[in-house]
Amino acid sequence: MPVESIKARGATRNSTPTRFNLKERVSDGDWLDSVESIDGIVPRRTTVTIEKPKSILTRNSSPDVGFDRSINPYRGCEHGCIYCFARPTHAYHDLSPGVDFESRLFAKPEAAKLLHATLSRPGYEVAPIALGTNTDPYQPIEEHWRITRSILELLLETRHPFTITTKSDRVLRDLDIIAPAARLGLAAVAISVTSLDPKVHRTLEPRAPAPRKRLAAIKALSQAGVPAFASIAPVIPQITDHEIEALVEAAAEAGASGATFLPVRLPFEVAPLFRAWLDEHYPDRAAKVMATIQSIRGGRDNDPNFFTRMKCQGPWAELIRTRFEIACRKHDLPRLKIPLRRDLFEPPQGDQLRLF
Repeated sequence: MPVESIKARGATRNSTPTRFNLKERVSDGDWLDSVESIDGIVPRRTTVTIEKPKSILTRNSSPDVGFDRSINPYRGCEHGCIYCFARPTHAYHDLSPGVDFESRLFAKPEAAKLLHATLSRPGYEVAPIALGTNTDPYQPIEEHWRITRSILELLLETRHPFTITTKSDRVLRDLDIIAPAARLGLAAVAISVTSLDPKVHRTLEPRAPAPRKRLAAIKALSQAGVPAFASIAPVIPQITDHEIEALVEAAAEAGASGATFLPVRLPFEVAPLFRAWLDEHYPDRAAKVMATIQSIRGGRDNDPNFFTRMKCQGPWAELIRTRFEIACRKHDLPRLKIPLRRDLFEPPQGDQLRLF
């Protein structure tokens, strides 16, 4: 196969995953070693593989997150955010957490059908379902597959509470579902806004909508009566941390219901990808960025431990936290989330989806 161009992708490399003992290919003198000079570089196209899981609701008991169940309609994410903590999951498919994660995607078109079966089970206990906790439910392929929309249709039909986390203004396409759910006290949306700088955005999140579009989405959601939160995540020291105050102010002006922030996390395969990205785009400060990240992560690239992995420690961490809190107070932007109702749930009727 010709060497594939990774232009306009987030990751700068596509190394072989190592956690399942797969070996990286080394030069041995055959034609593959000369394929680039022979065939040239071709653009890497996004492919989508249909996945047929047996269940769609993922349960977790982590003390670090505010939900116990989630749905991810897709594996991989075309947005290409270099810092994405979900990248290592592609290794389970013997694919790279690098460019493969951004271009070799998986879709679950039967997600709504599987959810229908779960919600129909006797004794099902209602709690908010979180969408977008691993990969973005409104990445570009949702425009065609519409899997997220089919899930939301079922959730509204059964009066089931849900939250959405995204960095895409495509969420507005489903406002006809989300707004009625919000009026019933069943829905809330968090939109991630990482930087207001177009240059930073183009390399950090190359295929995600521009920051101004995300802020416009917060405004549109808020005006439609949907609790819309700004998620300033991740905060990357020496890259985006200087924008904390500006981001909070922009979120407040857009009518956000509240704001949260998270420091950058670099689990397992993400750390070397992030280092390579720094060397490519910020060679002048790469060492300083990693030194600061390690200072807030107990001397390591990442802290994987419960209770501390979503937080940070040390002087830099305290400075970031204090600046964020002062900015929120200044713009009267609360950090509290709105509780969603659970008492309106109506189990699906029959074996088929009524919406079809």
